[in-house]
Amino acid sequence: MRSLRWLGLLGLFIGAQVVGLLLAQPFRSEGFTSTSNPQSPTAPLFILVVIVVAPLFILLIARRRGGLVALRHLILIGIAGALYFTLYATFSLLPPGVILLQPYAAEATLDPALALAATVSAALYLALLMEPQWYVVDLVGFLAAGSLIALLGISFAILPAFILLTALMVYDAIAVYRTKHMVSLADVVTDMKLPILMVMPDSADYDYTRAPRLAEQRTQPAEERSALFMGLGDVVIPGTLIVSAFIWLPTSPAFLGLGANLWAAVGALLGALVGYGVLMRLVLRGNPQAGLPLLNGGALLGYALVYIALFHSWTLGLTGAL
Repeated sequence: MRSLRWLGLLGLFIGAQVVGLLLAQPFRSEGFTSTSNPQSPTAPLFILVVIVVAPLFILLIARRRGGLVALRHLILIGIAGALYFTLYATFSLLPPGVILLQPYAAEATLDPALALAATVSAALYLALLMEPQWYVVDLVGFLAAGSLIALLGISFAILPAFILLTALMVYDAIAVYRTKHMVSLADVVTDMKLPILMVMPDSADYDYTRAPRLAEQRTQPAEERSALFMGLGDVVIPGTLIVSAFIWLPTSPAFLGLGANLWAAVGALLGALVGYGVLMRLVLRGNPQAGLPLLNGGALLGYALVYIALFHSWTLGLTGAL
């Protein structure tokens, strides 16, 4: 079972990409974008600032007395709010629509998507608050990852997506191998049992609430550790390019009945999976590893190879035209 834990994380990784692809077009039709100009090279700037500043803010607050508890409640409320928004956007795509309540003359209505999103997000919030077991953390992380992949993919065209992935490759390498503050952040996140890390234990009865600190687990040989961990960003960021390729590239020329945009997305996904395979080999050696250099690098390379093969162009879609 221990040797198969990486397959569980792989399933979460691929599943989140599929969810992102399925949600992307409906989200775009409903106008759920985070930028007004997805083609702008500066579009990812806000996301980059948040990703750089947020870990430093979390580490600063966590060092203060009582800061960890307060920070955990604050982040959980933020996660619940984000889940409500994304779940409502998702459930709104499904029938039935608005239901009229009696008396009809009063025009009282109930939006099933609103009620369902509120119920699910509240239930997950309470589960994370009271009993944050690994499967709850993974479920929330999976839902958040799929929605974020779709939102970022429709918000950034190919050039901004390239900028985002490249910048975060460099940042992640520096943050893990040089400053090492991402390693410290992982310790804090596991202490708070937040769905910012996906957890894959060696058995279903693994008690995440009583698990030793991540820093303690790193002192053990990799094969003796009770769980593997993967950052949510390692799932979401490469997925941005996968969805961006699907949304922003033309469907022609088609190949084997599938549009070129889908093939480019598949190429990015396959490249990311190659990076994932290399990453897992390094992780199983026992040391913390920066995931984005391999995952993003694989996604960028896979996308580029498919794009060149299909469109016979070296622009890679970065100019917004073929």
